[in-house]
Amino acid sequence: MLKSHSCGELRLDHVGQDVTLAGWVHRRRDHGGVTFIDLRDREGLVQIVINPESSKDARTVVETLRTEWVIQVMGKVNKRPADMKNPSIATGEVEIELAKIKVLNPSKTPPFSINDDSDVDETLRLRYRYLDLRRSRMQRNMKLRHQVTKFIRDFLDERGFWEIETPILFKTTPEGARDYLVPSRVHPGEFYALPQSPQQLKQLLMVAGTEKYFQIARCFRDEDQRGDRQPEFTQLDLEMSFVEREDVMALAEELFTSLVETVTPTRELLSKPWPRLTYQESLDRFGDDKPDIRFALELQDISDLVQGSGFRVFEGAIEAGGSVRGINAKGAGSYSRREIDGLTDFVKTHGAMGLATIAISDDDEIRSPIKKFIAEDLLKAIIDRLAAEPGDLLLFVADSNEVVYEALGKLRLHLRDKLQLVDANVLAFCWVFDFPYVTWDEEGKRWDPSHHLFTAPMEEDEVLLDSAPGEARGQQYDIVLNGYEIGGGSIRIHSRDLQEKAFKLLGLAPEVAQERFGHMLEAFEFGTPPHGGIASGIDRVCMILAGEPNIREVIAFPKNQAARDVMAGAPSAVDPKQLEELHIAIIEEKG
Repeated sequence: MLKSHSCGELRLDHVGQDVTLAGWVHRRRDHGGVTFIDLRDREGLVQIVINPESSKDARTVVETLRTEWVIQVMGKVNKRPADMKNPSIATGEVEIELAKIKVLNPSKTPPFSINDDSDVDETLRLRYRYLDLRRSRMQRNMKLRHQVTKFIRDFLDERGFWEIETPILFKTTPEGARDYLVPSRVHPGEFYALPQSPQQLKQLLMVAGTEKYFQIARCFRDEDQRGDRQPEFTQLDLEMSFVEREDVMALAEELFTSLVETVTPTRELLSKPWPRLTYQESLDRFGDDKPDIRFALELQDISDLVQGSGFRVFEGAIEAGGSVRGINAKGAGSYSRREIDGLTDFVKTHGAMGLATIAISDDDEIRSPIKKFIAEDLLKAIIDRLAAEPGDLLLFVADSNEVVYEALGKLRLHLRDKLQLVDANVLAFCWVFDFPYVTWDEEGKRWDPSHHLFTAPMEEDEVLLDSAPGEARGQQYDIVLNGYEIGGGSIRIHSRDLQEKAFKLLGLAPEVAQERFGHMLEAFEFGTPPHGGIASGIDRVCMILAGEPNIREVIAFPKNQAARDVMAGAPSAVDPKQLEELHIAIIEEKG
């Protein structure tokens, strides 16, 4: 080894020892003949002191040093003078008196500062990601990610799970997101697909008698990018045999609760055990099936109050099968007309026609455009329903339930940020379950799976698949954390008859189902045990635990918002000979 200790481990216990260190020049400071170098490696910083009486050769080398040069130093650990201690770093009570120094590699001037976490354009950071990863923020994030995956592996190993790798090259099944396709050279005109998840394979491992499987799995989806998505991502994939829904949920809750308490003990858990919400309850209370429960601002249904009120906007929505719901923006009663117009414009971007408002001033004066359309006693009943007080602003949307949930759910989150309603240190897990088994696609005139093709319906709802599939519930469950879905799973179908029935309901012709999933149907004829599991996004979990705004900050080499690797220049054109070997021709799009 080129070093005897890491820079960040030296303490008073090491005083008097001769040490050899290696790392990067973080800073160099000259003070009246005495030069100081802050030397950095992965574990931290330590101060190197070069006195005037140091060897001429050492002083000559030190004078040439610039930030990010890689050097090796040898010297003695000394205690810092009392007035020179640095409490902001772990090694702040000691320093190294330089004896020898060697330049291992000089460095060009970096395109941005590495010795602080100042804001840098993300494109520049991604272009020089290997430099960005040296910065303390990214080092912390990479260490956190390592700790998260190590904890998961140890936790599941102690409970009898086997980690098994499944193929990256698999069969395309064009449901859900688009597959990334890989052409086969030895089978011209045929393609592998990169897995969107190991769903089929982990179920087949249950057929194989594995009973308890997990994998830190790489997954690939060709979908539009956003802050919590990447073309390739990592998930904890987990499957268990001979279980019911409650067994999987209990294991996952213990896993993530223990993970937070062990890896990020300074974070505060909102509640243990986690709250449980049905899908419908989550929509009714929060307008969202992945609610942020760290703050109130819950939706209130006033449809029963305003039906027959004479206000056509409200009555029309109810007569059309919709509803009128509102939220109480506590303390926002002093909002100006311009600010309220801004909220109205916001809900319009989420499908609402407008926003009805009731503002209650600090001196209890009621200001509302709808005041002239409804009776005074009804206005008071609405205010009471929303538990409004002086200084509050009530905001209502009247439309179809889908639009009401979408608009108020998004408005609720908008107000969360605008009014700073949450403590960023709090982690609020909850379960959402009892999802619809299928949802109706009006454009395609077909039923779509709420979860995926292999999710089992609730046993008591199986009879509804023939008569009223829209009323059936699936054995599905989602983990939600601070408004993000970080995991989802289900109890799976394990019989061929029920699986074929599900395929038929979802519009898959028997011959299509056989071509795409024949291996699964056949496997279900060989004593498949009841089984279920869950998958959780490692990237999203780490993003939230690290307090980062997007998952790119916790991935070593991410793609940008356009799904490009700007560091390596991928995707890129390939040699025509490679295309020829793969029997692929590029056709220029005309027009």
